[in-house]
Amino acid sequence: MPGLFVTGTDTGIGKTRASSVLLHALRARGARAVGMKPLASGCERTPDGWRNEDALALQAASVPRPRYADVNPYALPNPLAPQLAARDAGVDVQLAPILAAHARLQAQADVVVVEGVGGWLAPLADTLMQADLVRALDIPVVLVVGLRLGCLNHAFLSARAIEADGCRLAGWIGNAIDPDMARREDNLVLLASGLPAPCWGVLPHAVEADPTALSRFLRLPDDIVRGAD
Repeated sequence: MPGLFVTGTDTGIGKTRASSVLLHALRARGARAVGMKPLASGCERTPDGWRNEDALALQAASVPRPRYADVNPYALPNPLAPQLAARDAGVDVQLAPILAAHARLQAQADVVVVEGVGGWLAPLADTLMQADLVRALDIPVVLVVGLRLGCLNHAFLSARAIEADGCRLAGWIGNAIDPDMARREDNLVLLASGLPAPCWGVLPHAVEADPTALSRFLRLPDDIVRGAD
């Protein structure tokens, strides 16, 4: 399994957090693991060009450390839906540059963790869906479930859409974004029984937690880490 695609039940539910923790968990098993954020909207201008906070976090969690241009081929300034951010920037988002950057990352790593945008059905461009990228890369999907009221519906709909698009859901990760969520453990039981893939772990609510420390909450399946053992 040369890579994983990380999607979420919504935007702002912890995809970057889960992706960074995944990278640390893979590295702890001896894998060369690098992150990728093909398209990021909401960037800051730096002396080195436009930079996105999430993409920088993935780059920092990667070993070996890849070039930023490969981690984030499309860095769009405005924090909007990708289609709108690309239009504002006058950028035509295409699949080929993303695949080329991914190939360069894959050449230097055992596993590439690719983080998507928003939820599964958020388009990358007018004629490019995230499912198109996943099928082109031929990698399985990991669903990050933001644990809050409504997560059951969002998770089950996301899983159904992933499979309907001809992609494989390999597992899911719970992320406790609401510290006051009622009956969280009961909801986790319902998620485990209703989702067609195993739970890889549940990340606790901790705003500034170190991804290295959080990696102990993940239980990765053997087929992901076998090549690194």
